[in-house]
Amino acid sequence: SCHSSCRYRRSPLTRSARAELQFPVSRVDCLLREGNYAQCLSLSTPIFLAGILEYVTANILELAGIEAYNHGRIRITPEHVERAVDSDPQLSLLFHADANDEVDKMPQSKKN
Repeated sequence: SCHSSCRYRRSPLTRSARAELQFPVSRVDCLLREGNYAQCLSLSTPIFLAGILEYVTANILELAGIEAYNHGRIRITPEHVERAVDSDPQLSLLFHADANDEVDKMPQSKKN
C-alpha cells in the first residue's frame, strides 16, 4: 500500500490549522462542553465560535492600535483598548449594554 511505502508522513493538522485560525478550536470545544451550554454540539460549533472570537479580537486590537498611534504611543495599553471599544458603536453595545435591556428588546420566540 502507499502508506507503508511512504518515507515521510505528514503530521496531523490541528482543527485550528485546518480552519486557518489562530484561536484554539480544541480549547473552545472543551470550554463549550465543560460549560454545559447544550446537550449536543455540532462539529462546526467550536470552529465557528473560535472564528467569531478571533474576528472580534482582531477588530479590537486594530482599533486599539490606531488609538495608540494617534496618541503617539507604540504600545497598546488597556486604556487604548477601552477607548477603542467605547468609540465603536457596535463594540460598545456588545461590551457595555445591560444584558437585560437587550433581551427585553428581542422578539419573543414561540413557546413549545
